[in-house]
Amino acid sequence: MNLAAKSVTDELFLTRDIAAPRERVFAAWTDARQASRWWAPHDCTPLSCEMDVRPGGAWRRRMRARDGTVVTKWGVYREVTAPERLVFTYRTESAGVSDAETLVTVTFADLGNRTRLTLRHTAFETDAARLDHQGGWTGALERLATFVATEGAAP
Repeated sequence: MNLAAKSVTDELFLTRDIAAPRERVFAAWTDARQASRWWAPHDCTPLSCEMDVRPGGAWRRRMRARDGTVVTKWGVYREVTAPERLVFTYRTESAGVSDAETLVTVTFADLGNRTRLTLRHTAFETDAARLDHQGGWTGALERLATFVATEGAAP
């Protein structure tokens, strides 16, 4: 596993080398059918995944946690440069509690048959929120790497 984390109070920074071409990784990240298969944690059941991948377009995912709680995550794309870069806002609501808006930047560096994915998530209000997202994103990137390796070409 090639994963690095930089600890800054309001910023999370992760890098992951993925054994798939950049276009494949970008497609898995931007196609709602594919994203719904890897983005939700294993202990959650995906309920819906909607993505209007363009600047100003919205994304929204809903999932059911093991305890029955529905978790909704949503945001708006600020920048889409296929297959190189995504920038979007990020919010979560669970059990009627909504967190503050944060910002996610994902870059996809072409390494031939591999992709270096770098994720920068900023504007956390607390260290606890940053640490919670660090665990969530680490798991998501593991699931993404497995998904693109086992699913082959985009459907």
